[in-house]
Amino acid sequence: MIVIKELSKNFGNFTAVDAVSFTVSDGEVVGFLGPNGAGKSSTLRILAGYLSPSSGTAELAGYDVVENSIEVRRRIGYLPENNPLYDDMDVAEYLEWSGNARGLFGPSLTKSIRRAVESCTLGDVLPKPIGLLSKGYRQRTGLAAAILHDPDILLLDEPTSGLDPNQTVEVRSLIDTLRAEKTVLLSTHILSEVEASCDRVIILNHGKVAAEGTPAELAARGARPCVRVLFRADSAKEEDLRQGLEMLEGVTAIELSVQNGQWHASLETEEGADPREAVFRLASEKGWALLELGREAASLESVFRELTPR
Repeated sequence: MIVIKELSKNFGNFTAVDAVSFTVSDGEVVGFLGPNGAGKSSTLRILAGYLSPSSGTAELAGYDVVENSIEVRRRIGYLPENNPLYDDMDVAEYLEWSGNARGLFGPSLTKSIRRAVESCTLGDVLPKPIGLLSKGYRQRTGLAAAILHDPDILLLDEPTSGLDPNQTVEVRSLIDTLRAEKTVLLSTHILSEVEASCDRVIILNHGKVAAEGTPAELAARGARPCVRVLFRADSAKEEDLRQGLEMLEGVTAIELSVQNGQWHASLETEEGADPREAVFRLASEKGWALLELGREAASLESVFRELTPR
């Protein structure tokens, strides 16, 4: 549904998008992940027809974004990051106006508004001025306008930005509902949002694709063979801990620090080594108060931080 090849966008001497290539299949929810300024919004604006690319190509639903811009816009729903709305309109008026702009009138418009209102749970605020809505309801209103014409593709730019935790859950739930019918490209810098909502992840950094894969694949890529241990600080001396842990089979490096009355030990190990049982026995022999012992879980955060250093 989305095919991007060597897409670039320059603003003077600054390159916001640098030879980006990726595809999104029909029915996929793909997270477009990266730090602020990585080029996510610029890429989405090109796909939505708001910006022209400096070079490269992008096709949505088989149509080129430059040569067939109108056909592309008919097939997409776009929620920009700042979600521009007319605050003086009430929700019902805004949805009617948005439908008219999409060529919807009469019974077709009524049916489309009803469907969008139900999908976005807007029934209680239809008569309210948009300027009086909470951020969560503003996001829902923008999303309802984006799906009014039943597009095949949704481009969502930071859809949960600025929302409180409850509002964030509501918008994520809505995206999960829409994923059964739509192809979704979801731009965000929030890792939990990607893990909760996306089938696949594309990490962008400095305008380039830094990595691509499922959340689990990327998390595994960033995982180190590591065991984390907590000891009560008053039960062991640093020198004894370091000396004892370094001698364990399979341990290649140790990081040791004390925080809040606890020794925090991170044991880097050889591939396939598991020194947890040996740590437990050593603690018992030495009388060290063992508070916690476990493997470091694979983390999408670790690979994100590795690929997008400040």
